[in-house]
Amino acid sequence: MKAKDIMELVTCDYMCLMPDETIKEAVNKFRRTKLEHYHEGVKGLPVMDEAGDLVGMVAVKDILRAVVPTYMTKALSEFTWEGWLDASVKKVGDTKVKEIMTTHLITVSEDAPLMECANLFLQYNLQRLPVKNNEGRLVGVIYLRNIYYAIVRILLDEENGHDQ
Repeated sequence: MKAKDIMELVTCDYMCLMPDETIKEAVNKFRRTKLEHYHEGVKGLPVMDEAGDLVGMVAVKDILRAVVPTYMTKALSEFTWEGWLDASVKKVGDTKVKEIMTTHLITVSEDAPLMECANLFLQYNLQRLPVKNNEGRLVGVIYLRNIYYAIVRILLDEENGHDQ
């Protein structure tokens, strides 16, 4: 099996972000993927520039970091947090995706063997792995659950998710 066999196709109409979109717009796209495509939703989306090149990823953790900067945790350890989250969330809503996205990306070719993909997930503690075609264009994303489901099918001697 190869990366292209388990990746989820990326359709940028609602599964990609642009660098100048806001966190609020990103959250709406996360929600839309849950409502329209994935019942469990996604917790990270690729960020594409106007040329269609992959320039970053935004994950739920990136949004949390924007809401609760790490320096605040130590500085406010004895501070009362009551009501602070609401105010902080509303403040960051207009922050641009380009300000919080992860730009150091680990990617894989669509022809990469699944063992290579699994190794990358473990080596870099990934939750999602962008998949590029031979021209270097983003064609899909492998989520940790995709690797897990592939392993389950092999362990349970299932083909295409159904018992043999």
